[in-house]
Amino acid sequence: MRSAVIGVFGTGVALLLAVAPLSAHHSPAAKFDPAKPVKLSGVVTKVEWLNPHVHVFIDVPNTNPRENWAIELESTVDLRRNGWSRDTVKAGDALTVEGMAARDGSTTAWGNSVVVAGTGKRVFTVTPAEPPRAEAGPTPRWPDGKPRLGPPPGQVMGYWAFPSATTLIEQGANVQADQYGLLRNLADIDKVAPFQRWARDLYELRQRNFLKDDPMFVFCKAQSGPRRFQLPYGVQFLEEREHGRIRVMFGAGNQNWYFIYTDGRPLSALPKENADNPLYWGRAMGKWDGDTFVVDSTGFNDSFWFSNGGLPHTQQLHLIERFSRPDLNTLRYDVTIDDPGAYTRTWSSGWTLKWVANEELPLYYCQDNRP
Repeated sequence: MRSAVIGVFGTGVALLLAVAPLSAHHSPAAKFDPAKPVKLSGVVTKVEWLNPHVHVFIDVPNTNPRENWAIELESTVDLRRNGWSRDTVKAGDALTVEGMAARDGSTTAWGNSVVVAGTGKRVFTVTPAEPPRAEAGPTPRWPDGKPRLGPPPGQVMGYWAFPSATTLIEQGANVQADQYGLLRNLADIDKVAPFQRWARDLYELRQRNFLKDDPMFVFCKAQSGPRRFQLPYGVQFLEEREHGRIRVMFGAGNQNWYFIYTDGRPLSALPKENADNPLYWGRAMGKWDGDTFVVDSTGFNDSFWFSNGGLPHTQQLHLIERFSRPDLNTLRYDVTIDDPGAYTRTWSSGWTLKWVANEELPLYYCQDNRP
């Protein structure tokens, strides 16, 4: 271990699982090595209160030359929710940090524990976000009887969050994964989806690399497919009924949005220049089947990961998504995946989300501060 490392303690993946935050932009293991724990003591030189992760810089003494370490923490959204701010620590404060060293050997560490030396107070802790307590109620509806996917009458805002599953796994499979989509047991790979061989091998590689090549993490690229409904910070439906479309907005990433057209237009009615151009969002056409909103999407490119955990897909990806709102506070999402380029057959998955009333999507932009 380098000279800047003042203490070393137990190692192993168990450490990562015990301290990993619940809604980070990416798995800490993608950048930091749980087998390289560090303990640092130093003086704050700068605080960067930016997304995707806040950084506190400390000068570590007793090194020659003196080293300045970047301590990476959670996002501004999660830290602020737990009562912390850019003024929690200031330049000149002495800190003791325990965490994981960066895999690339740089003077960067993930801060599992940050303690102010003068007071002994632990700061920048993050506890899991929980669904808000909400009064039960029936499915809100429009005057024509169709369920509302957005706020009920009397509310001007709100969004869906807290997905019951955070990785895409075939319905009925017994597979355990963490909040980032990392499998607890790689022996379960063949249960995840009906892979073609190349897709299985690529999925295993991404898993073994701790998802470090995720284009959303590395390049801040848009997220799409079922992943849109499993990321932190929620999703919002703006039902623009007078325009025959629903605008779907996301709290994670870059406040991205896309349209689901509900006016019955054929694919040929889309802009001519997009006819043969695969898109991040694909081309989504939606219609109501009773109380279920059914969305048929094709035309995706293959420049994104369509699920947490790194499931591959090709430009042949075809999604049938079904949205239903059985009551005021529950959204049911079901998806059927048809991609003959990556999978041996059609397969399905599904989960639920919870309504967050009277709140706008959290303000989060992943390009604020790249790793």
